[in-house]
Amino acid sequence: MKILHVCSELYPLLKTGGLADVTGSLPQALTKLGADARVIVPGFPAFLNGVISKKLISKIPDKFSATDINLYYGHIPNSEVGIYIIDAKNLYDRPGNPYQDDKGVAYPDNHRRFALLGYLAFLLATGIDDCWKPQVIHGHDWHSGLACAYLRAHEFCTGFKLAGSIFTIHNLAYQGIFPQSIFTELELPDEFYDINGLEFYAQVSFLKAGLFFADKITTVSPTYAIEIQGEEQGCGFNGLLSNRKYDLRGILNGVDKNVWNPETDKIISQNYSNKAIAGKLFCKTTLQEQLGLAIRNDAPLFVVVSRLTEQKGLHLILSELPTIMKLGGQFVLLGSGDEVLENAFKDLAKLHPKSVSVKIGYDENYAHQIIASGDVILVPSRFEPCGLTQLYGMLYGTLPLVHKVGGLADTVIDCTLENLADNSATGFVFEKFNIESFNAALRRAFALYDKKANWKSVQKHAMRQDFSWVNTSQQFMLLYEQVRSL
Repeated sequence: MKILHVCSELYPLLKTGGLADVTGSLPQALTKLGADARVIVPGFPAFLNGVISKKLISKIPDKFSATDINLYYGHIPNSEVGIYIIDAKNLYDRPGNPYQDDKGVAYPDNHRRFALLGYLAFLLATGIDDCWKPQVIHGHDWHSGLACAYLRAHEFCTGFKLAGSIFTIHNLAYQGIFPQSIFTELELPDEFYDINGLEFYAQVSFLKAGLFFADKITTVSPTYAIEIQGEEQGCGFNGLLSNRKYDLRGILNGVDKNVWNPETDKIISQNYSNKAIAGKLFCKTTLQEQLGLAIRNDAPLFVVVSRLTEQKGLHLILSELPTIMKLGGQFVLLGSGDEVLENAFKDLAKLHPKSVSVKIGYDENYAHQIIASGDVILVPSRFEPCGLTQLYGMLYGTLPLVHKVGGLADTVIDCTLENLADNSATGFVFEKFNIESFNAALRRAFALYDKKANWKSVQKHAMRQDFSWVNTSQQFMLLYEQVRSL
């Protein structure tokens, strides 16, 4: 089966968050099942410079204010997955990250930049590559939403279906919202600007294009698929998603064990496993030395690798950092985002240099080192479609402390007395999104840490969890078969 993934970032070439980990891993997992999975991405410099063996597939007429458009095909290094790159320098060759400039301001022509991505995915379904034509187009998040709209517009105008479509919601809060005035630039039928289409509260939503026009919708955990049908987490789309509940499915993300595996990870200070875990203490001590923290084995090390946003529940951590230090713990953070949160964490690090370390930004290698060195990874998100850091934490024996929501609820089993007794516990879960509930979970983590035998038992069970892409990719293959036959 020929499957085209449409996305804006992909590990290891370009990453701003967990989306890149998924788009970097899922196509490879599908390839192992015998699928011919490829990817199409905008021509950001990281892709143009990182892809190998590029060849020109087609020169594209000017579109969406883009000129001199070339579609290239190449390969992702150390991967069997092929990748199409849209080279349109006046749209994509810019400083900053894929979505905003180096001052954090969204590019004003993002609607054109990602309309071109969706349109070129559609063109591949028409056969512009003489050697390959997708049977299924799989879009990821709002940046790819128009691919589903262009496919449906072709069917609307000709009565002929080019390819099946699947749209995956990685985070419903990111919606690709633009003014109504840009709709005419998208070159879609007038009928598509409607409540049964792209219209969203008198604006245009690229996310809604995917939600409304895709044959099937997935999201990245079973619980999140249920939550987004309700008003609290539906972000204004709960009615649409409820109406499409029979086309909506939650499929839990996986983890690439070639990248995240303490037994083979070349980035961390010393490798270890659930059968020989001593190397984890060496990683912790090494990190404490590097960061100037007090070198203490008796101090549980709490870590965070996260975007610093309100969604992630960072205010709970800020409120309870004094408690962590009072109880003898240490804290290490890697992340960036909200300037107020950044400054608040940096101020605490200056006040408590032996107990708190904060690095603003993102560093993939440092993320591995932190997760390998920590005792507890904090993920107190207000909502969480899936979450990956709690999965990484478990595989590295760094027990997750999470809010019972979305993918966090699906993956972490609380250290209750019953779960400790039957050896099923993998972390700490709190139910109410408030300081009191978070504080209680913290105190349970400290209590278990003092019981070394119990702590090690939970660690080893967490490390034995299977979060491979095998099951996830098999579920997607079943969906692809369904939409291909429509």
